[in-house]
Amino acid sequence: MFTVKDVLNLQVAPALGCTEPVAIALGAAAAMSLLPGNDFDSLELSLDPNVYKNGLAVSIPGANGLSGLDMAAALGAAGGDPTLRMEVLQPVTDAHAATAKKSLADKKIKVSLLKDQRGLFVKNVIKSGNDTAESVIEGLHDNIVSLKLNGKDVDSPLIIKHDKAGESPIAAMERWLKELTLNDLIALTDHLDDEDFAFLQEGVDVNMRLAEQGLKFGMGLSVGKTLERLVRQGLIKKDMILAARILASGAADARMSGLPLPAMSSAGSGNHGLTAILPIWAVKDYVTDADQKTVLEAIALSHIVTAYIKAHTGRLSAVCGCSVAAGAGATAGITYLLGGDAKHIAGAIKNLLEDLAGIICDGAKAGCALKLATAAGTAVQAALFSLHGVNVHATDGIIGDSSEDTMRNIGTLATDGMVQTDRTILDIMLRKQFSDV
Repeated sequence: MFTVKDVLNLQVAPALGCTEPVAIALGAAAAMSLLPGNDFDSLELSLDPNVYKNGLAVSIPGANGLSGLDMAAALGAAGGDPTLRMEVLQPVTDAHAATAKKSLADKKIKVSLLKDQRGLFVKNVIKSGNDTAESVIEGLHDNIVSLKLNGKDVDSPLIIKHDKAGESPIAAMERWLKELTLNDLIALTDHLDDEDFAFLQEGVDVNMRLAEQGLKFGMGLSVGKTLERLVRQGLIKKDMILAARILASGAADARMSGLPLPAMSSAGSGNHGLTAILPIWAVKDYVTDADQKTVLEAIALSHIVTAYIKAHTGRLSAVCGCSVAAGAGATAGITYLLGGDAKHIAGAIKNLLEDLAGIICDGAKAGCALKLATAAGTAVQAALFSLHGVNVHATDGIIGDSSEDTMRNIGTLATDGMVQTDRTILDIMLRKQFSDV
């Protein structure tokens, strides 16, 4: 049995940079911490297809705009602090970036794709002189399951302890979440205390800082700033749908460009956190009696629904989780904020999933800001439609009789139905990487 505090503690956390290259950096930093000195002779990185896909093109904090799987490992080894978990790259300086670049130039790093590996998997093997250090991350981005030095297991506080059955706390929680109904998920918000509300507000503040920077400086693809410019030019009108799109995409612009500011993540993803939080924060300005407690309850519900769907889809898949998981969380929260009941929330979730289920994940990159803009705007629209009696019928496609059935169907689509799609996406990306494109 878990509580809402457990859900927030285990599913919501600050993350500096895209979580796939950060997981790579964390593994490298953890392995490097076992070795004497600050240099190494070689580093071999082995990755599952999804981490490989998501880390391929996104900018890395501390790398001065550089990207790449090998760069993430090199930065983690050069200056990462593994005790900071998903903020491992916080201490990285320009000097560390220069060291990382030299490691790449000296061809010290080899990256291997484990094509048949299912589930998140990151293995770093670092050699320095006669010593060999190894780290393995599995299942979750910061779930270090093994550390070895010269072939022998190392007992370290960096390793997340499992229960007697070998199950991690997140795995146990996700198994519990899958058994809940939507009414159960909504009821969890009744048990929020002052500490939880303070933490939820911190998440807003963290993600708003990213949005403010993205909108001020037009970073990355500049989706958010461009939408604002179109409003000023009178070419489009700002309403609550557009306000949500601007905030979410502006934050994604900043984060995907490698701005060294953390995001408050949700269900293991910083972009999920942006989508789960910022559309609700934008909508509150259009609600005349939106008190802070209700707004933060709506954000808590968003995180809970996001975690519920990710428990079914897995952490990484061919489906864009920002759209189908965090988007569903956001629409649930928005519907709650606008005074909707459980029936309205269920309808909003089904509306959104019918609309966005086909959005693929083709890796983390600047273009994710476009997908966050779509997810944020659709989250508001789905809520408004449901509140006005527009609901997708259970006879339509993958939509089930209930929101729970629909969310489970999304999980089946992601885990079973799109395996070949995921491989094809990665094949296309690899062809681009090794061509002149």
